[in-house]
Amino acid sequence: MVVESRLIGPVRVVGAGLLGTSVGLGLTARGIDVILADASPTHVSIAVDLGAGRRAAAGDAPQLIVVATPPDVTASVVAAELAAFPDAIVTDVASVKLAVLSELAELGADLSRYIGSHPMAGRERGGPLGGRADLFVGRPWVVAAHDAISYQRAGAIDDLILDLGATLVEMTPEQHDAGVALISHVPQVISSLMARRFIDAPSAAVNLAGQGVRDVTRVAASDPDLWVQILGANAAPVRDILVAYRDDLDRFIGALDDPEAPGARRRVAEELAGGNVGVARLPGKHGTDKRFTTLTVMVDDSPGQLARLLAEIGEIGVNLEDLRLEHAPGIQVGLAEIAVLPETVEHLTTELAARGWRIAG
Repeated sequence: MVVESRLIGPVRVVGAGLLGTSVGLGLTARGIDVILADASPTHVSIAVDLGAGRRAAAGDAPQLIVVATPPDVTASVVAAELAAFPDAIVTDVASVKLAVLSELAELGADLSRYIGSHPMAGRERGGPLGGRADLFVGRPWVVAAHDAISYQRAGAIDDLILDLGATLVEMTPEQHDAGVALISHVPQVISSLMARRFIDAPSAAVNLAGQGVRDVTRVAASDPDLWVQILGANAAPVRDILVAYRDDLDRFIGALDDPEAPGARRRVAEELAGGNVGVARLPGKHGTDKRFTTLTVMVDDSPGQLARLLAEIGEIGVNLEDLRLEHAPGIQVGLAEIAVLPETVEHLTTELAARGWRIAG
């Protein structure tokens, strides 16, 4: 069944990678005519085969153009699309906004038909094969407003965001770039630098890795070429935060120089407690401020056991808020970390134990 769409279409998507293909899949599911273009014919072929849209044809007259190309070519591609399709509104989904807008102004592009945007969504797997129609559902999607485009003209981008199930967030380009520097770009740098410590580490130490270090270093597996472009385009706000982070590290290192010195342990405690306060500000499930308690259940590593656990949690009447699975080294057991509302933990623990489940800790 085709769901009604706010957009009229056609929508031209330039760049058939993860984001572009996901945009195409989401819009075609709503019956929108999607036109796919990419410097790589193979990417276009794969995206077409996946059902993300069709190849460009003579006479195409898109209502909206979404540019989903690498950051170092985004502005030039946007300028070319504005020139080629004088009746279309153009947006891009690059992860930096001010640099693109500034370059377009220098190129003399028609900014009355352009507004940058950025969906806060992605996967470690890139390319068209990583595309998903639901990639943007429930995710923030920033629209970086500027004075050269009218609210009425920019309405097509709002329709795009809502059609794809995302949550529209309005920011200036400067606010956006400062925000993603803190929330995305600096964490990437810190994750990568932490993971570099493993290069020459003894195998005995690396083999001790548990879920905590995997969480900290997960994004270190990202594409270096892409991140060189992103960090170069957003260098100033990233640098400012890293300088402040360096000051934090210096304080912490100073306290560890002599842990028995007066005030040293207090300083360590205050720095760690500050992390508790900061992480508590992050939005929880569905953007709410609800906090959950984690219950760890030992699951035999055999077919059907995890499915049985999930089914029995449902039978008990407890809503599963989140789930993470970790394997215990050296034994055929998985550790299912189940996030639930704090008030349900005691009841769930009792019921699961009565059904024979082993609760870790």
